[in-house]
Amino acid sequence: MEEKTFDLITVGMALVDSIIKGFDPEPISASGYRAVSGSLNVGGEAVNEAIAAAKLGLNTGILCALGEDAAGDMVAQTLAQSGVCTDLILRGADHPTPVTTMFVRDDGSRKSITNRAHRYNFHPERCSAPLAKTRAVILGSLFRAPFDDPEILFSVLQVCREHGVLVIADTKLPNFRKLTPEDLKDSLPLIDWITPNEDEARYFTGKSDPGEMAEVFLTYGVRNVIVKLGPKGCCFRNAEKGFLLPAYKIDAVDATGAGDNFAAGLAAELLRGAEIEAALRFATACGAICTTSVGACTALRSREQVLAFLQTQGD
Repeated sequence: MEEKTFDLITVGMALVDSIIKGFDPEPISASGYRAVSGSLNVGGEAVNEAIAAAKLGLNTGILCALGEDAAGDMVAQTLAQSGVCTDLILRGADHPTPVTTMFVRDDGSRKSITNRAHRYNFHPERCSAPLAKTRAVILGSLFRAPFDDPEILFSVLQVCREHGVLVIADTKLPNFRKLTPEDLKDSLPLIDWITPNEDEARYFTGKSDPGEMAEVFLTYGVRNVIVKLGPKGCCFRNAEKGFLLPAYKIDAVDATGAGDNFAAGLAAELLRGAEIEAALRFATACGAICTTSVGACTALRSREQVLAFLQTQGD
């Protein structure tokens, strides 16, 4: 069997989130507004997933791109302090590290503002050799850069398939380039798990029922489908079975990164050999814990914390 250096490598976006909580739209002056709080947090799906996975005990690396700037320094330092291997990070002066402005409502839901820096010239297919040395990868966001290019996605997935790497792919709604599952039809059969949320699954499939949404992805060849339903839990389907798993009741503060923590929890338990339902319960707990504080990487601390949370929920 091929020797592996990593348990998990996350691939995708790295950035800084400027999180504004409790924004008051009523101006206090001609150009001034108030909010309850403002904070800077490292973010991007690959970063969030890598930090969460490292906290859950996985030997984790990250393949992403950062600018040679203060925001990039902040991301790289936080990753290293969190126990993530940063050797695979690409840094250059040809583009800035993306910064996202996020407005968080009192119920934890949010809206975000992106810019052209979020579509930087990151080519993971040109540096994909390390992916052969990991047990699993999480592709942060299908349908967004860098995985809004079918050729880039297919090239990365081919490396994973050739070396027996478990592939978990999250999704995002397209922003700079419009794509459909049909555009990625050659790549979808190479994905072991796909984890769209309900809005994304509705957009990509044209269906309103979670089970029917999942069936569309199965038709394209994805082996396992999880449709995340927020406070309603999640819907699982594969060729053999399907079920609905309820969400855990928590007081949500900020939903930023909940899906990324979910993906990290799923990877961690699948790599430990957990059965599907147990892995999904653990992943759901990771996502729930994430929402209990501001920022994607603050609330989740360890696998023991997640297991203790599950015990309080009767699982």
